[in-house]
Amino acid sequence: MKTLFISDLHLCGARPEITNLFLRFMQDIAPQAQAVYILGDLFEAWLGDDMVLPEYRPAIAAIHSLSTKGIPVYVMYGNRDFLMREAFEQMTGSTLIHEPYLIELAGQTTLLLHGDILCTDDVAYQQFRTMVRNPQWQDALLAKTPEERLALAREYRAMSQTEMAKKDEAIMDVNQQAVMETLRQNRVQHLIHGHTHRPGIHQFDLDGTPAQRIVLGDWYRHGNYLECDGQQCRLVDFS
Repeated sequence: MKTLFISDLHLCGARPEITNLFLRFMQDIAPQAQAVYILGDLFEAWLGDDMVLPEYRPAIAAIHSLSTKGIPVYVMYGNRDFLMREAFEQMTGSTLIHEPYLIELAGQTTLLLHGDILCTDDVAYQQFRTMVRNPQWQDALLAKTPEERLALAREYRAMSQTEMAKKDEAIMDVNQQAVMETLRQNRVQHLIHGHTHRPGIHQFDLDGTPAQRIVLGDWYRHGNYLECDGQQCRLVDFS
């Protein structure tokens, strides 16, 4: 049986074709897996379990349908959907997981991350990440009205687009030293993450031991998933 990994779908009403692609993935491909991991940014913005946007409901129903078939779905926070809580688990039948998260995969202990914490060269982003991951900041946001949360999300999105346009592409990728230190801290040689939208399988040396970092692709032009069986992992485009 295969284990599947996806991330960075950024589902939203503006891109219904990607939502439809995700629904087809959940109907045709995911049922053949023993587990599905979504490593962050499933939605473009999740502003609280109490304000599910109508365009998100088909995806929620698809996750619930898969879970009722006995196939576990694990969802990790990304930088867009860190406000998911217990009600999200209940409506989808999924399990929320927190990074760093370790699993056994093809006989190897493997570390799962969303990936943004590895982009340490982007100092401004790391400061923003620290702020929005603060539980007190999150509680204050969830205490606002839905209208206030939507307005704030639009404001942050506009600020993010402006800042990204100014940044060098290199600082928005992971820092290799941060990757290696994270692997050391977790005592593993294998890592799977998303966030950077730069899919690939990277082999490198970690203190004299072969190590591997697999980056999941985004779902902007087509789908992309990682398929791992008992012997190997491979990235698959899906359209």
